[in-house]
Amino acid sequence: MKRLIAVGVIIILVGSGCSALKKSWNALVGKDETGSAQELAWDGMDAFEDGDYKDAIEYFQRLKDWYPFSKYAILAELKIADSHYHLKQYDEAIFAYEEFEKLHPRNEAIPYVIYQIGRCYYDQIDTIDRDQTPARKSLEIFQRLYKQFPDDQYARSGNEHIPKCLKSLAGNEYYIGLFYYKSKHYQAALQRFMAVLSNYPDVGYHQKALQFIAKCEASIAEETMEN
Repeated sequence: MKRLIAVGVIIILVGSGCSALKKSWNALVGKDETGSAQELAWDGMDAFEDGDYKDAIEYFQRLKDWYPFSKYAILAELKIADSHYHLKQYDEAIFAYEEFEKLHPRNEAIPYVIYQIGRCYYDQIDTIDRDQTPARKSLEIFQRLYKQFPDDQYARSGNEHIPKCLKSLAGNEYYIGLFYYKSKHYQAALQRFMAVLSNYPDVGYHQKALQFIAKCEASIAEETMEN
């Protein structure tokens, strides 16, 4: 049981020292909880560790419903979000993480929570011809995380994901520009290729955008002469 408690705390405060973990655990859950609340927490952690995320959600949700004022409830809130994330139920995970952040804005797990919100969007990034909302949102979240917690390990991890976000967004601009160019809408295409240079430099599309900017300008000049 002690091992399970430690696992729960480690997930909330990855990277903290042992003394910090013990102190944080005592602050989170205290030592006067009823056995039933503890058992639900332990059962939930057992299921989570075993990869039985649906069962984990049931245990933690039951804990929240039956013992809403239990100090174990904060662990349940976080692990429900984590379970949804592992099940790739990203909308549910985002909602749960955002609720955690609203309810516990000063909790030590907040950098992790913000990072996980970003990961929910990041993991949904698709090809450059698809909706770029996941790339845009994950970029926004990771940048916010770094702004709020520049020295936190999760902020550093988030920064490592930013290049992929930028490359996806740049690729989408380039893809749309190419579509306009092939459709002979050269002015619209030029704007897209220029946006690649100004908004997303050095992420893999710079040279390609420069080439098509020259082509667009030549085509626009040719059209002007013909008119």
